[in-house]
Amino acid sequence: MKKNESKNPSWMTAALDYVPKWLEFQVERYRQPGCAIAIVHNDRLIAEFGIGVADMRTGKPMTPRHRFRIASHSKTFTASGVMLLREEGKLGLDDPIGRYVGGLHKDLAKARIGELLSHGAGVVRDGADAGQFLDRRPYLSRAELLEELAKKQPLDPGVQLKYSNHGYGLLGILIEELSGTAYADWITRHVIEAAGLKETVPDMPRLPKSAPMASGHTTEFPYGQRLVVPGDNACNAIAPAGGFVSTASDVARFFAQLAPESRQSILSPASRREMMHRRWRDECNTMEFHYGLGTMMNERGPKEWFGHTGSLQGFISRTARFPATGFTITVLTNAIDGLAYAWVDGVASILSAFSRHGAPVKKLQDWDSRWWSMWGTTDLVAMGKVVCQIAPAMLTPFDGATTEFTITGKDDGVVRKTSAFNSPGQTVRRVRNGKGKGKPIELWVGGSKLLPKEALVAEVTGRYRKTGKTRP
Repeated sequence: MKKNESKNPSWMTAALDYVPKWLEFQVERYRQPGCAIAIVHNDRLIAEFGIGVADMRTGKPMTPRHRFRIASHSKTFTASGVMLLREEGKLGLDDPIGRYVGGLHKDLAKARIGELLSHGAGVVRDGADAGQFLDRRPYLSRAELLEELAKKQPLDPGVQLKYSNHGYGLLGILIEELSGTAYADWITRHVIEAAGLKETVPDMPRLPKSAPMASGHTTEFPYGQRLVVPGDNACNAIAPAGGFVSTASDVARFFAQLAPESRQSILSPASRREMMHRRWRDECNTMEFHYGLGTMMNERGPKEWFGHTGSLQGFISRTARFPATGFTITVLTNAIDGLAYAWVDGVASILSAFSRHGAPVKKLQDWDSRWWSMWGTTDLVAMGKVVCQIAPAMLTPFDGATTEFTITGKDDGVVRKTSAFNSPGQTVRRVRNGKGKGKPIELWVGGSKLLPKEALVAEVTGRYRKTGKTRP
């Protein structure tokens, strides 16, 4: 774990103390291998953590230096490269792709570069056989991709949002045609290195031998165990869409640089703003979801974000920049059912709660603790002048309905704010061992007694084993 605390306000330091505690619980509770997380505030990396294990076979601990397949985050790097070429006057977003790349189907050749960047060109998602994303076949070569793109595509350009890895593979070919250089070499020099990233490569096997690589994992069900997915296969011509390998901190710093207000970027503020324009809305998504130029975003408002997600066999990832707060959060997971999407929002909820309440006053700090009952786990988190009671199993632990205690004595308090279905107005008390002078061994909230984990396990297993009610 690493935190850059020297310049952080006190509330931020307190929040960053709780983030890994919550994530460690989430990894254990949801039986995940591990994750890496990085948080940037404005332009500064303020924390990075490795949680869980990098490989379940070896049990090697995850570190912030572990690399992951970041999958479709690659599209944002590719889009940034295309925008850079546009700034150099080498292309226009309204130019037809066929002006620069030959051999395409005549209808696809008319598609505009901006439509390819925004997934509005009607291109097939992964071809007639998407087995490369199931480890059943190698990823397509340049020649194989062009052969697919010479066919009639499913939709005409400009009709609707239609996500396409093949379309971004075509943008990689565009970069090669305009630069006269292999995509991987050009994007490394002009985007990755220019952005100051030192732990990112555009595809395997370009990863240095000394760099630790997290292994991917399958789901546990239906195999009876998580199986290791090596994640070391090259994405070839699909690398511009999904081949990148990186650390959480490199990814977070890159996306932070794409914010229009960022002081450091390879792109002009105008290009960055253009990438954030909502070009298409996903009409069939139950959540408000839009796509720009190589960027995903939600609706406008106080919880507005832009960023990208990524899914490659064995790995799930997400990055979100929240303009209202200046936070960029990247979570990389090494399981195909990794909770990266939800964990970004969970970390954002922790930061938001601490920013509202402030750092805890000194007399409340020893209330920070974890308690257990048959019904689950409770965390007491002190912030400002209150102690919050949350369920760390929740994916957004501070969701606006958080229970708050007002502390009235060393071990006493009152439930000040909670749902009417809980215990508003009732007392809170801690019971200590050693005639009230030792550490707390019980927490009473209203009429409910909560215990430390070991005591709760002993109580419940002892009770039900005696009565023969355990299940095999």
